[in-house]
Amino acid sequence: MNPEELNALKELIAFLKDNQIGEFDLERGDLKVRLKFAQASGGSSGLDLAGLNRLLGSASAAPAVAHPVTPAASAQPPAPADEDADLHIVKSPIVGTFYESPSPGSPPFVKPGDTVEAGQVLCIVEAMKLMNEIESDVAGEIVKRFVQTGQPIEYGQPLFSVRPS
Repeated sequence: MNPEELNALKELIAFLKDNQIGEFDLERGDLKVRLKFAQASGGSSGLDLAGLNRLLGSASAAPAVAHPVTPAASAQPPAPADEDADLHIVKSPIVGTFYESPSPGSPPFVKPGDTVEAGQVLCIVEAMKLMNEIESDVAGEIVKRFVQTGQPIEYGQPLFSVRPS
């Protein structure tokens, strides 16, 4: 990226922040830019599309998508309650698909309210046609399941919260 393109990118970022754009995609030839802002910064409430077109140049820009940030999207999640502070979170050790039971139609391995022992199977994560049993690393009570059967999950994604005993 040459200095001129870098300056144009800096101007674009400033423009997006000023207009409270939460997410923006741009493709120009080999250059692909995806910007996503966690919170909206102070600025005007309207979107200045004319200014955006001046920054991008109307002829060479591929279709770009801008998403204004809504107050709900930029709001911070509420702080956990004191009763949830002592919970242990079981996270996925791999990327795959979450299954709560060993086969369709059978009961789930665990459900909220169940007491589990360390090493007890909580669920299965399918990765590359292999079924991986995910075990609890603490003994305690299952408080919450964060994902649904058949849902794709990422490495490190929370699966269950357990109140250690």
